Parts: sequence; C-alpha cells; structure tokens
Amino acid sequence: MKKSILLFAASGLLLTACQNFKKAEGGLEYKIVKDAGAEKAVAGDLLSVDIIQKSDRDSVMSSTYDAGVPQILQLYPDSIIKQNPGDPTGLFKFVGEGDSLVFKINLDSITAKTKQPKPDFADKYIIYTIKVQKHFKKGKLTDQQLSEQVTKYFEEQNAKLKGAEAGKVEAFLKNNKLATQKTASGLQYVITKPGSGKNAAVGDTVVVNYVGKLTNDKVFDTNQADLAKKYKKFNAQRPYEPLRLHLGVDGVITGWTEAFQLLNKGSKATLVIPSNLAYGERQAGEIPPYSPLIFDVEVIDIIPGKAPAAAPTTIPATKLTPATPAKK
Repeated sequence: MKKSILLFAASGLLLTACQNFKKAEGGLEYKIVKDAGAEKAVAGDLLSVDIIQKSDRDSVMSSTYDAGVPQILQLYPDSIIKQNPGDPTGLFKFVGEGDSLVFKINLDSITAKTKQPKPDFADKYIIYTIKVQKHFKKGKLTDQQLSEQVTKYFEEQNAKLKGAEAGKVEAFLKNNKLATQKTASGLQYVITKPGSGKNAAVGDTVVVNYVGKLTNDKVFDTNQADLAKKYKKFNAQRPYEPLRLHLGVDGVITGWTEAFQLLNKGSKATLVIPSNLAYGERQAGEIPPYSPLIFDVEVIDIIPGKAPAAAPTTIPATKLTPATPAKK
C-alpha cells in the first residue's frame, strides 16, 4: 500500500467539474471532477482507485487501466497528514465510491524541495486523474476482516480478467487478420519470414530480437533501442543488444521455450502466448494477471549445444493442431 500524504484547507473541497483548480496547503492543485454523493472516506479506510498519470505535454506515463488492476490506498489520521503537507493522500478524505478527482504536482516546487534536477518528460506539471472504484470502510472491522474484504475484491477482479482472456485473443487475431498455427499447449504463431536450416532445440542458444506487447498493442518490452525510444520504454542504463537464450536452461516463460523450438535461423514470427504459458494469475510489471502476450521475434542465430541432463521444467515444442484462420 502506498503511504503518501497531503494536508488540505478545510473549505471548498467539494468542487464541480467546471470549477478551476484550487490550491491546497503545500502547493498541490486539485479539483473534484465528479461527486457521486457517496459516503466519504475517513482515517483507517481503504480505497481501490484507478490512476492515470500524464505529463502536461498530454503524454500518458502510466495507467492502472493498462495494468487491468486498480491500486489500494490507505487513509491516515490528520495527525499524520499534517506532518507531510504537499503529499496527495489527504485529498482522498474528501472522496468516496464513484467519485473522481484530478490533481497536479508542480515540478518546479518538487525540484526546489529535493534539490534534484528537473525531469525532462514534462514542462511544469505531472497530472493525476483518479477514479474511486471501491470504498472499504474500516469502522469496527479488525485489520484482518478489512484485509479479507480486499482479498475477495481482487479475487473477483482477477476472475473477470481470466474470463476475458479468450475474447482478447480472438479480437487481436481478427483485428490484425492473422491466420495462426496452434500447438497442443495453446500457443499460436505465424511465421512472417521463413528461415533456413534446423529448428532450435533444447540445449541450443538462440540469439533473438523481440518486441513484447499486450493484445491492446501496448508495448511492455523490447531489446531494440530504436523501438524502445519509439514506444517510450527506453532505459539509458540498459544495454540494447540481441538476447542470447539458452533453451531449456535459462528461466523464461514456458511459451518462449516452446516457441523457439518451432523456428530456425533467419526466421521471423508473431507469437500469441496464452497466460498459462506466461505469467498466469500473477501481475508482472505492466503485464496484468491472465494476460495473453504478443511477441514479434526474429531468430538471428542458433548456436548448437547439448540438452541439459535434467529434463527442462518448461513445456517442450508440441505437435501442431490444424491451423485456425482468424475471422475477417
């Protein structure tokens, strides 16, 4: 749970969407965009919220909608809030289930306080848009009882994501007009450029380039610098070079170990990997639970090697079932 705090002036906090931003103590600017009329949160309560973080250049930096899972915030007593003017948690005392709010963090103020260089991804503000999805009221509940409510809530959210997975795959294939081949494990793939020679086998080292994305085309990773910059995933501390993967030895998702045994040197392919061959019910960074993953891959080289003495823990390549053309 995120422990961020903010002190606000007591008057005029419930604003309508048409009103201008107001300033809270500490300089944070905010407004209530929607007041659904529900009971407002008090100290000890928990809120499930969706958050969109944008720069004032209208660039989305992060979104819980992409992750598919909201965040939980805890409200703290005024005695704690007053110790940290300028931090946003205090604002959530004035919202309840169904409410929405926006607040802006002034980068000039942050730079002055921290003595750190001003970030280059915005001009003056980082803007947060918040939607309260669920209000968990502490009341007379024990911490354990409150925690059990939150656990049940997220189990329900994950069940919805699991139920939606097949539809996401079908929509992706249809929208991209992909006619895939499908293995017995559920892995689907399309070879977009044939290679030559033998397919890779467990024990070999494959040298690959890749781009990974979700079915909504949101890129979450790539080992190619130009694409990382294009999709705003570039990390100056990371070496961008072809990935060397020792099949059946290196710890990667099961779908990769299977997929690269279906490819040979020089080949390019699009892989559609179901969540049970990827991260399953776990959230992995930007990847939500029960997410099918899409990879565009290129096999640059295959270096022959010996299969490990112990059987690989991942699923080996499996026999193809008949190809299933995507619906047009």
